[in-house]
Amino acid sequence: MTIRVVIADDQMMVREGFSVLLNAMPDIEVVGEAVNGREAVARVRELAPDLVLMDIRMPEMNGIEATREIIAADATAKVLVLTTFDLDEYVYQALRAGASGFLLKDASARQLADGVRVVASGEALLAPTVTKRLIHEFSRLSEAPRLMPAAHASYGELTERETEVLVLIAQGLSNSEIAERLVVADSTIKTHVSRILVKLGLRDRTQAAVFAYEARLVTPG
Repeated sequence: MTIRVVIADDQMMVREGFSVLLNAMPDIEVVGEAVNGREAVARVRELAPDLVLMDIRMPEMNGIEATREIIAADATAKVLVLTTFDLDEYVYQALRAGASGFLLKDASARQLADGVRVVASGEALLAPTVTKRLIHEFSRLSEAPRLMPAAHASYGELTERETEVLVLIAQGLSNSEIAERLVVADSTIKTHVSRILVKLGLRDRTQAAVFAYEARLVTPG
């Protein structure tokens, strides 16, 4: 099954470079491009891609605002944010807007393609350096802003194993990696993840990771 992608970036060389790299993959097809956030929203509405590669800094409407509009129109939409800036404020804003992943532009061609596949499959993606900074920042704050109060109210409904899986999700492990760590089948982990999302009222693994940071279930290593 081919993953249909829209690339939103105001730099033509970046768009063309990403298009060449991704179209070279047998399972990925770039179906559209956008030069700003407003155009990205229009392209998504027109083309209904499986995933949007979204730059942060663009004219007219930035990537954060565009992501927010796209997710508001379709809660199942998937956005992978690409930026040269690994500043905390961009990570937080992107996740708050509903992005499913965050990857730095200096990633290799293989990392970019793998990132597209990971997010398209419904898993979260945070660059390792970004994940570490995010965990540290949430742990440093004495009163972290709770973005999902309803989830906190339902936290007590999780079983001990579900809480364990939630922590591993926040640490960036995939379903197969969690299954290997806990010595269970992949299907068992998929079931746990689904139950976690339902119980906490969260849309995806990225929101689950943010919740784990807020609840102080994850601390800097």
